[in-house]
Amino acid sequence: MLIKNISILSGQDLDFIPNTDIQIKNDKFKKIQSKIKSNVKEESVDCEGLLMIPGFINAHTHIGDSIGKDISLDKTVDQKIHPVFGAKSKILKNTSNEHLGNFMKNTCYSMIRKGITTFVDFREGGLEGVILLKKVLSDIPIRSIILGRMEFYQDTKEIKKNLSFPSTKSSEFLSLLKKCDGIGISGANENSNSVLNYYSKISKIRAIHSSETKQSITKSKKITGKSETIRALTLKPDFLVHMTYASKSDLHLVSKKTRGIVICPRANSSLAEGIPDIELMQKSNCTIGLGTDNVMINSPDMFREMDFIWKVTMGIHKKRIEPKEILKMATVNGGKILNKNIGIIKSGNLADCIFLDKHALDLEPMHNPHASIVHRASESTIKAVMIGGKIIHGKI
Repeated sequence: MLIKNISILSGQDLDFIPNTDIQIKNDKFKKIQSKIKSNVKEESVDCEGLLMIPGFINAHTHIGDSIGKDISLDKTVDQKIHPVFGAKSKILKNTSNEHLGNFMKNTCYSMIRKGITTFVDFREGGLEGVILLKKVLSDIPIRSIILGRMEFYQDTKEIKKNLSFPSTKSSEFLSLLKKCDGIGISGANENSNSVLNYYSKISKIRAIHSSETKQSITKSKKITGKSETIRALTLKPDFLVHMTYASKSDLHLVSKKTRGIVICPRANSSLAEGIPDIELMQKSNCTIGLGTDNVMINSPDMFREMDFIWKVTMGIHKKRIEPKEILKMATVNGGKILNKNIGIIKSGNLADCIFLDKHALDLEPMHNPHASIVHRASESTIKAVMIGGKIIHGKI
């Protein structure tokens, strides 16, 4: 396919190019330059008036709880989403796979329509949970990264004794790994150092929630005498999720030992847990990705996530984060954290992108494209979504 006369946000710095051509071959961007000569056999589309941006990477989701939207609104964090006794856990265990699957599928279609071309799911339910999600995704053209989880959690006494991962569960864990892209651990407070070290040996993606709440930080220090983040690093994670209350020293260590942090500000705020200190993360040289977290408490909408960061940081800290940096969190940085050729419009990368209508009522005139996308664009401004070089939603 040859796309003519289109504006783009190009490369890892999302540079605005007002007019260029893009050649897409197989599933990748092949050539990006002005006045590419069209091949007779090649489909050519004039995209005057459109802006192409990288597809959004929703780097942290739990779509299994799509069935439980807005349940237990007035409960505490643990009462809502604790992996052992929370309302979410009870819902997942007491709902049929068919019912769960239908609502998970709805969420996937919702993400596509909102420009999310890749999502990373921390999938509960062990092997059965992973298999269910793969079945749901079998006929949906969204790019997914599934991080499975054993339904195995240790209590305070077991963590203090540093009990090992049970040998009786080893074969179950290996079967899980074969079906997913890596592991998404609930947190250090449900696993001993020995277990986290056991999980650290796998060659696939490793990720873990950390320092999401003040209570979880206090609990870690009380049980082990160490910060929750220090313990989470025992997993040797590729990335950490949340880090809402991470200390300056923790963040410096994370910047050296992981590929980055995925933050979920709307979810943290919905749970009355504040928002992460993005400025401190940036000063600590952490690569920051963006996720929408639990569908139970939050819509899977990266436009709303970016807009929220843009405004709430100004409201709280009286200092606005550059809109380009926020847009990078939703695109470029996600690709870096996942170590995948996604999130950037450049030759050789997978052709995942969003086509925005520059003349949309909410966008025109676009004096600052990055700012317009971050706090003015929405699902209604999308003309089409492309994944792997194919238009899978809308048309151009």
